Amino acid sequence: MARTATRPFDAVDYFENEDDMVAYLEAALLQDDARVVAAALGDIARAKGMSQVARDAGLGRELLYKALSPEGNPEFATVLKVVRALGLRLHAQRCA
Repeated sequence: MARTATRPFDAVDYFENEDDMVAYLEAALLQDDARVVAAALGDIARAKGMSQVARDAGLGRELLYKALSPEGNPEFATVLKVVRALGLRLHAQRCA
């Protein structure tokens, strides 16, 4: 029987444009899990270039990789810097 080659899923492979990235982050925010949001920000940062995002956020690249990994636990200030560096804005909306 022939073996099928597989590779790990990476959301970055499916981002075709900025709208895809925004929709991905919106879906992560709906999960109410800080680790999911941090990982989504990490995926978006990798898609845009982690080194440039780190520079724009005023953070070290290694720190950013660690903070935005699924195991990371970034400070809220770090999240806000990354969101700004990605050219995004968080907003509040009343739950139904």
